[in-house]
Amino acid sequence: MDILNDEYYMRLALEIAAKAAGQTGINPVVGCVVVKEGRIIGIGTHLKRGTGHAEVHALQMAGDEAEGATVYVTLEPCSHYGKTPPCCERIIAAKAARVVVAAGDPNPQVSGKGISRLREEGIDVAVGVLEQDSQQMNEKFNKYITTKMPFVTLKTASTLDGKIASHTGDSRWVTGAVAREQVHTLRHQHEAIMVGIGTVLADDPLLNTRASVPAINPVRIIVDSTLRLPLSARVVTDRSIRTIVLASGHAAVDKRKSLEAAGVEVMECGNEAKVDLEIAMQKLGELEIGSILLEGGGLLNGAMLEAGLIDKIMLYFAAKIIGGEQAPGTFSFNGFEKMADAIELEQVKVEMAGEDICVTGYPVYKK
Repeated sequence: MDILNDEYYMRLALEIAAKAAGQTGINPVVGCVVVKEGRIIGIGTHLKRGTGHAEVHALQMAGDEAEGATVYVTLEPCSHYGKTPPCCERIIAAKAARVVVAAGDPNPQVSGKGISRLREEGIDVAVGVLEQDSQQMNEKFNKYITTKMPFVTLKTASTLDGKIASHTGDSRWVTGAVAREQVHTLRHQHEAIMVGIGTVLADDPLLNTRASVPAINPVRIIVDSTLRLPLSARVVTDRSIRTIVLASGHAAVDKRKSLEAAGVEVMECGNEAKVDLEIAMQKLGELEIGSILLEGGGLLNGAMLEAGLIDKIMLYFAAKIIGGEQAPGTFSFNGFEKMADAIELEQVKVEMAGEDICVTGYPVYKK
């Protein structure tokens, strides 16, 4: 076994997989490279849920040359019949000599079975090459497949003093063009985008991806406890994208019927005056929405953070200070009495986005 070669080809498989991020729905992104005698003879990636997996595409390209070859795949080959036949059987039929896997399948129902099946047929299997890279690439899938709850990424844009708008409500534009372009790519990479009704009333956004970014438009989710959403709002009148409104049990029945007649899906989430966000996440998971980009205002961001429902945080900071006691901030909630109780971020990464700064991390919730 040549570790350097294994990492080289696995990194290529990961790069191929990354190109399809956002296209596979609740399925993982997977890449595959088939190598024989130092030559790449097949490459493939999973392009869309319900279509051929990465291994199938790569082995089709390799053809008869796949016999005796090494198959590099970023996720454990499946061993069960789902929307497509098991990839393990395709690898076995191709008579591959060796399979190198980055990470095991986190699905409790299938985890380890693909690796075991290949080894039963005498195929040499190595596991764990660039495993962390594969795990991070499929962090959304990993959460959904094990919890049936969507992976939630919070994205905000604020000034250095933490303001997402001025005291008059003006927010165009907090950050520059590069950061805004990255956000549209983020939208493409999530199955849904979620905002609060305050954002819709203030900005009347379309909540889509820009034409300049090759992308799939995410489902629009609006948290609107009492159904204040106007029928004239662009998220209502534009029927090209699915729109879901999360409401409480106190919402007016007549308004619900009007929205539904306009093509909006209204989902009741709890019987209290406000939407129960945990119930909302469970119901969205049942709809097979596996990932959400949260672009809320301070109240929704704070409520989601307090409920422990945010998995990843991406904070874009513009090198600006706007001030204003009444200017809205990134998070609005009661907060903690002691600094020791604050929610900390782990795996923190700081990058430039044009002239802006992006801080990414994963919140650690104290039990």
